[in-house]
Amino acid sequence: MNPLSAVDPAPTGVPRPVSAWSVEVRRDDTALAEIRTEWNDLFRRCATATPFQAHAWIASWWHTYGRPGRLRLILVRLDGRLVAAAALLRQRRWLCSVLTPVGGDLSDFADVLVDEALAEPAARALADALAQVSGWQVVDLPETRPGSVAGTLLAEAWRGRHHLVPASLCLELPARDLDDLVADLPGHTRKTVRRRVNQLRRLGLDVRAVTADEAGRAVGDLLALHARQWQGRQVNPEHVRAEFARHLGAATREMIADGQAELFEYRLDGQLVASSLAVVGRDLVGGYLYGAEPDLRDRADITTLLLSDTLPLAVRRSCATMSMLRGAEPYKLRWRPVESVNQRVLLVRGGSPRARLYAAGVRTRRAAVLLAKRHLPGLRALRDRLRRRPGGG
Repeated sequence: MNPLSAVDPAPTGVPRPVSAWSVEVRRDDTALAEIRTEWNDLFRRCATATPFQAHAWIASWWHTYGRPGRLRLILVRLDGRLVAAAALLRQRRWLCSVLTPVGGDLSDFADVLVDEALAEPAARALADALAQVSGWQVVDLPETRPGSVAGTLLAEAWRGRHHLVPASLCLELPARDLDDLVADLPGHTRKTVRRRVNQLRRLGLDVRAVTADEAGRAVGDLLALHARQWQGRQVNPEHVRAEFARHLGAATREMIADGQAELFEYRLDGQLVASSLAVVGRDLVGGYLYGAEPDLRDRADITTLLLSDTLPLAVRRSCATMSMLRGAEPYKLRWRPVESVNQRVLLVRGGSPRARLYAAGVRTRRAAVLLAKRHLPGLRALRDRLRRRPGGG
């Protein structure tokens, strides 16, 4: 990669270099581990950084799930300081070579990092660097938040076609005291929630946040509780795999040490009955995963239990948002959250028919899903009527 440079006339009229841009693209499997300090420094300088761009998260994911030779780590520096970065991996999809984010489906949000003080020029330099990387037709970032760097500055700087496709729905709450949040709920809901808050307080749970040194044991306990709470129901199959346990344990240990996560444990009469993992970004705290003994639901409302510690965490970290992350499950809706729709960002390399076909396929499939969702209530009603008929299948 050719470094970009700028000059500024000195008072004497003699040009002197004032800044030098350089780009490094690393493909070796040890690259992520070797830039931990630089990456964490840039993470703190990126206003839109989510927990899923934390170095601990992506490095652990790559160590667990990555395949040799697939990493594409693009690093942009100004005067030697890292000001933009993207951690991607090369995949083959639909006969197309695609760059996707390190972190995969386990990450609720995808994005790149830029220094907020140099956001526009850093994003332009990153876009130019991506264009110079060979061997791909599409950059596909499936779940970016509204206002993400990828969906705004990077897409605008991209010299080819780009597409923003609606993705997952996330539900968010403002970071505030739980009692204040409850006070603003509608009357009937407010009474119900206050009753559950009081029930929870009378239960007298012992709550503590685990240390980084305890994270391995604590994550194992959380996953065991998570499996028990889903027993007899359809669970995310990845959550019960050994690889996920290794990834989550390693990531959580480093993220707690870096101030990017907290894992809460809840004990009753000395027995662990629930665990909850919250992840922390620059301006967002997310409730990532929890586990609870099945019989605890008969004694306490689990959502109220989780929010009672995740909301104060967001306030302590001066974050504006507490996100319930992807999904619009009914138990989330009673809190009157704000809807936030992720975007799938596609950067298409110019002159590539395969890239255009890939982008068209993504957009068509998403349109079909949205159409099906709009008609789903009617289809379910028709199915139920048919089942009630004699001989109905």
